[in-house]
Amino acid sequence: MTRTPSRRLLALALASALAPALPAFAQSTDPFSIAPAATPQPTSPGAFTVTDIRIDGLQRISAGTVFTYLPIERGDTVDLGQAGDAIRALYKTGFFEDVRLDRQGSILVVTVTERPAINKLTITGNKDIKTEDLTKGLTDIGLSEGGTYDRLALDRVTQELTRQYNNRGKYNVEITPSVARLDRNRVDLTITIKEGKAAKIRHINLVGNEKFPDEDIIDTWESRENNWLSWYRRDSQYSREKLAGDLERLNSYYLDRGYVDFSVDSTQVSISPDRQDMFVTAGITEGDQYTVSSINVTGDTVLPKEQIERLVLVKPEQTFSRRLLEISSDAITATLGNVGYAFAQVNTIPDVNREAKTVGINLQVVPGPRVNVRRIAFKGNTRTSDEVMRREMRQFEGAWYSQAAIDRSKIRLQQLGFFETVDVETQPVTGSNDEVDVVYNVKETTSGSFVFGLGFSQLTGLTTQIQLSQSNFLGSGNQVSVQAQRNDFTQRYDFSFRNPYFTDGGLSLGYNLWWRELDYSDFNTAQYSSTSGAAQMVLGVPITETDTVSALFGIDSNEIFAFRNSSPDVIVDYIDAIDQRTFHAWRGEIGWARNSLDNALTPTRGMYQRIGLEATLPGSTAEYFKLNYNISKFWPLSRHLVINTRAELGYGDSYGDATVRNICFSPDTLVDADGNPATVNDITVVPGAPPTEPCLTTSPDYDKTVTADGLPFFENFYAGGVRSVRGFVDNTLGPRATVGGPLGPTQPLGGALKTVGSVEFIFPSLLDTPAARVSAFVDFGNVFSDFDAFDAGELRASTGLALAWRSPMGPISISYAYPLRKEDEDRIERLQFTFGGVF
Repeated sequence: MTRTPSRRLLALALASALAPALPAFAQSTDPFSIAPAATPQPTSPGAFTVTDIRIDGLQRISAGTVFTYLPIERGDTVDLGQAGDAIRALYKTGFFEDVRLDRQGSILVVTVTERPAINKLTITGNKDIKTEDLTKGLTDIGLSEGGTYDRLALDRVTQELTRQYNNRGKYNVEITPSVARLDRNRVDLTITIKEGKAAKIRHINLVGNEKFPDEDIIDTWESRENNWLSWYRRDSQYSREKLAGDLERLNSYYLDRGYVDFSVDSTQVSISPDRQDMFVTAGITEGDQYTVSSINVTGDTVLPKEQIERLVLVKPEQTFSRRLLEISSDAITATLGNVGYAFAQVNTIPDVNREAKTVGINLQVVPGPRVNVRRIAFKGNTRTSDEVMRREMRQFEGAWYSQAAIDRSKIRLQQLGFFETVDVETQPVTGSNDEVDVVYNVKETTSGSFVFGLGFSQLTGLTTQIQLSQSNFLGSGNQVSVQAQRNDFTQRYDFSFRNPYFTDGGLSLGYNLWWRELDYSDFNTAQYSSTSGAAQMVLGVPITETDTVSALFGIDSNEIFAFRNSSPDVIVDYIDAIDQRTFHAWRGEIGWARNSLDNALTPTRGMYQRIGLEATLPGSTAEYFKLNYNISKFWPLSRHLVINTRAELGYGDSYGDATVRNICFSPDTLVDADGNPATVNDITVVPGAPPTEPCLTTSPDYDKTVTADGLPFFENFYAGGVRSVRGFVDNTLGPRATVGGPLGPTQPLGGALKTVGSVEFIFPSLLDTPAARVSAFVDFGNVFSDFDAFDAGELRASTGLALAWRSPMGPISISYAYPLRKEDEDRIERLQFTFGGVF
């Protein structure tokens, strides 16, 4: 025991003897302290004047950057306190994981160890939260590729991600960061996420409710007990945010029914030991039901007070309803907003009489300043020109602010079909309380399709096809479509152009040109071919915000090639009755359309309907008309389900007298010396073609009376396929004709009457992207030879699933259907696919 003090004194004496040989300032692993250096320097302790500064240890960061943050310059006198401040300043930059100050004579030596640079940042295993959202969050706290690696920031990320997943009901989530060291002071950072399964709400218990059943109350909640639809709606997944919203809905449920004193006294959420099941309990006090004793509108109403009072839905003696009050307040602010008062407010001042169980309500109107729109701006339109968007505006610069006009402008932009999303925001002008800027933020999407095909077969030879359709050509808003297809038997060249704003008033002008050599058997119709060409002009005139009148005028020629025993007799008889194969027509069409859809690409509400009358003009080879009616209405039932009901009706007939002829073929058909038709008794007989009166020969090979009446066969309606009744081969429904004798094959003829309908259940939230939609459908319909032939028992029906996707190359539709009503002769095609059609 007596030796211990002497040993300690000896150690202290040695330390005192060596102290002058140590530097004054040294490395510290704690940025807020200074420790003796490990390397001895031939200097004296204490403050000294810096004559020079040297930076050691830099790799990526320049010395100038260090000097910028270093609070010491040449000529400064440095002591321990200033050295500590310098170390803290350099640590604060976040560039260094270690900093030390040394002294070599009067030279201050700053030795740093840079933080590693993040070479690559990888996130794996995440499904519930998108990678881009996680990456953005990491960037906000300083973790990004090319940035510096900070272990403390990584720990904060782990805690924050765990919190976010817990809020989504995933309590088994595991966040595992790993760091791989590379050369040149770099690291690869990987964050591995094991999300686990979200905890399911197994039971929701309301304690204290006596007036309403649990089922009625919880039916308004976003959170639900686990049920058979939870896989789609995801309503059984526990979320703290969802529960907070549901408790507010619970409060609103009672306030909307007059229970002014309602309160949520307690909430309790418990979790099972395996962290898979959640149990929610809420204790409530209902209170008594109140009625409205009086309702008054006060303040500056701007408009006549009587007009404002008509917007109030709450009346005396009614049961108090906060929802009706909110609707009334919103109606007043919207009305004032439409006349320029963008910041109008309605303050609801209640006067509660708890003894009488009544509430007196005073709606105080505060209009604020009348606002002028200074500027309308567009953001996100990289392809579409501002002019195309500006001409859809119903709110104008320099005009009074109108919320209705701003909302209508947004809908018109959505109806263009050029944008995936359209958002609008109102920005007050700095320094002015009566001016705002309106900014439309858009996200563009594909507005066209491109198809290129190349093939070869022994029958048709080499086939080439190219098709380009663009509804926003070069960002001008003009619609252009070009198609070319060619093989040994088919040629097709189509061109169409439409300028929706040929005039500033919205008059549209379009042109259609085509020339085609087609074999209609390729389209699953009766076997005949044609060579046709047409030139058309189309005009459109808007008459209201939603209504448009259109007119078409054109000329076309259609040469038909059909032969007995290969084409149905009804087709050949029609041609024989007309007595020529080429049909010339002056064609006109007038139509009316109304479009109130909220979006051209993915509508969820509104209706589209169109009726059109098309007819050939007198003097055409065949005189006929066609009447078409289309309607499609969207019914939004919830954010999870939208129902689309649609129908298409078509009818056509001739309007002139029927053409009747008697035809015959015989060896005695007459020709002149040149082989041309010869005339006997004013009756023309053409080799291989019929005369106009009964046969002159005594033994004709073929003698028949034929009639050309009704809608021409080449204008018939067809049904079946992905755009009408899915599950049936395109164009194969309806009347059929036997070819080549009673036992020969049948060919579809189409008909003069078309009836097609569909009920489609669209699930907007099933897929994460708005560019794709999944739906379930029931289709029904058929075509009939004429109006008298309609028979509801002959309607076909199918059901199935469909996927519509706006791909980068154009819209794609895929459907799988199961026929519900069919006949043995129907051609079934359950899986159907189209590219470039209407979305």
